[in-house]
Amino acid sequence: MQWWFAAPVIELETTSVGGDVQRVLVPVRQGAQRLASLDQTLGRLRLLTEQGKILIESLVRPSWAKTIGRDEFGLWCEVEWLGRRVRLPWGPQGDGANWGWQGREGVGVDEFGLYAEFSVKGVSQRCRWIAPGTFPMGSPPDEPSRSDDETLHEVTLSRGYWLADTACTQALWQAVMGENPSFFQDDPAQPVEQVSWEAVHTFLDRLNALVPGLDAGLPSEAQWEYACRAGTTAPFSFGRNITPEQVNYNGNYPYAGAEKGLYRERTVAVGSLPPNPWGLYEMHGNVWEWCADWYGPYPDGPQIDPAGPPDGGRVLRGGSWFNSAQVCRSASRSFNPPDGASLNIGFRLAPGQRPAGEASRHADGQAQAERAGQAGGGDAGVQKGGLINRVLGFFKKPGKSR
Repeated sequence: MQWWFAAPVIELETTSVGGDVQRVLVPVRQGAQRLASLDQTLGRLRLLTEQGKILIESLVRPSWAKTIGRDEFGLWCEVEWLGRRVRLPWGPQGDGANWGWQGREGVGVDEFGLYAEFSVKGVSQRCRWIAPGTFPMGSPPDEPSRSDDETLHEVTLSRGYWLADTACTQALWQAVMGENPSFFQDDPAQPVEQVSWEAVHTFLDRLNALVPGLDAGLPSEAQWEYACRAGTTAPFSFGRNITPEQVNYNGNYPYAGAEKGLYRERTVAVGSLPPNPWGLYEMHGNVWEWCADWYGPYPDGPQIDPAGPPDGGRVLRGGSWFNSAQVCRSASRSFNPPDGASLNIGFRLAPGQRPAGEASRHADGQAQAERAGQAGGGDAGVQKGGLINRVLGFFKKPGKSR
């Protein structure tokens, strides 16, 4: 692209994509003249003339945009959401000092990136776009309190995906299912719990029928950890340690020698604690979250879009209000039979992840549950049969139970 300017030019400043700045004084001439070539290496061009200043900045198509273009109203890009294209115009933000993509139809861009919302009977859920990428899954050998099932390996997620910014609330479950199975019911914004993996898929089937184009499922274990880490490699997305002001966990059991803290003994409303760098709330603690995968040892070597083994228990991630801080680490893993439910287990839905073969999933669910039960089950859930028994159930596996 060539830029032509007819007014007298005093100074020309170019800034490359890498940040290198060059300033050139251009002799004033009569008529039009070529000043600079705008190519992919140029990030910004500033012209200082007798008439004033002109600033030209390059704009790269966002990775989440299906298309980008211009019409009589200006620049726009399109995002795919709920099976349709939503067009976001480019325009002034807030007081007009900065420009950006303007939100429409429940889709927008904020400090965390792209988001989109859906609602059922007046209950809204915001979702975040998670860009594809490569990350270290698992934990390094020197990470305090790590477990043997956290073998460090490189994982590449080749496609971006949507993920709810919070665990599913009791309000959304009630709107879809017409009932609330949760033990803690102080606030409809608390996460739904006491839901099995199978019950969650019944919920998702009904939700998808109510919201055409949503096609919600559960995230894979790799997708879950990638989103939890949000570009970090420390034990937590918040850094090398956590406090009860950041995470809802059992403060009587801090991480790596930290001081004891508050133990709330219950869930808290979603979104009430700080988000991770990608705008996702309570990825650590509050409730364990079901994943799509069966639990098993990690494979050796780098992986691309891993989906887990063909059977076992269903994966749980994130820890909960009942667990110690070490169990809430980004790499920490657990599992339960798919028919298991507990007052510290919930889930986070992932639009666009609806699994194929719904019938086969339900048909073999009981057999898989029996195999998982014969294997001893996981250590995440507080089992049914009275609160005391549910609490005692946590101590089946030393080292990960608290």
